[in-house]
Amino acid sequence: MDKLTAMEVFVTVVDCGSQSAAAEKLNLSRPVISRYLAELEDWSGSCLLHRTTRRLSLTAAGGDLLPRCRHVLEMTHDMRGASDLSENTPHGLLRITVSSSFAQAQMAQAVSAYIKKYPNVGIELLLLDRTVNLIDERIDLAIRITNDLDDQLIARQLSVCRSVVCASPAY
Repeated sequence: MDKLTAMEVFVTVVDCGSQSAAAEKLNLSRPVISRYLAELEDWSGSCLLHRTTRRLSLTAAGGDLLPRCRHVLEMTHDMRGASDLSENTPHGLLRITVSSSFAQAQMAQAVSAYIKKYPNVGIELLLLDRTVNLIDERIDLAIRITNDLDDQLIARQLSVCRSVVCASPAY
């Protein structure tokens, strides 16, 4: 049996005041509740509850273990919540490098919209007109105007940049 579930059963039994009420709340049978409690008592090496036909109370060991079980269950809930956040919602620091001319023309509005959509993301925008080593400089995203792509990187064409050579007649 799962120690975490046994702790949850123990806490629920104490909160509900009886094994029957805990069984109903957890949608488990009373014998299953008893097995979880017995497992936790065996694991902790102590009797955790005084059980009578009319009353249930904590032993000294149960009183010591109860806040620890609550703390473990709370941390588990927090960890599950954190993993949900990390899987479903972007958060953290996003380091982007882009040429200064492209940044002036395109990035302000895009960065502003992204931050509004994902407020848990911080953006560090590096305006660099040189080639950078993305791994060494811990860059998450690089936007460049080039046809020279590194085969080791994942690259997507965002647009076509057409160049025109212009000069005055006197040139």
